Amino acid sequence: MNTGSPANGDAASHLRPTVVQLSIKDKEALYAAYIPIFAEGGIFVPSSRQHTLGQDVYVLLTLPDDPQRYPVAGKVAWITPTGATGSRSPGIGVRFPADGKSRALKARIEEILGALLASDRPTQTI
Repeated sequence: MNTGSPANGDAASHLRPTVVQLSIKDKEALYAAYIPIFAEGGIFVPSSRQHTLGQDVYVLLTLPDDPQRYPVAGKVAWITPTGATGSRSPGIGVRFPADGKSRALKARIEEILGALLASDRPTQTI
């Protein structure tokens, strides 16, 4: 039985990044998860866990029809809490870091999405 206080557990959880595997199966799901408003790009990660803005998150991302897994050492830049309006899924928006690998990943995502990028359909974040 864990008798430690929740505050101690929360403090420890922020010392090391959360690691998440996210496999996106099709273009529509990628469109809903991609966050183009971040200059570096970003991705929505469904989660019911507590997160804080600026928290380090390590995402192993798999894109549709792409066998490669893309490691992203990002930061939480968006939080959709449980019970958010518009029936949005709870989760976090992870902002990609400003580096060459992230620029290449953003370009790959936008290549996959193509014309869908111009869609006005709602996404998980905006």
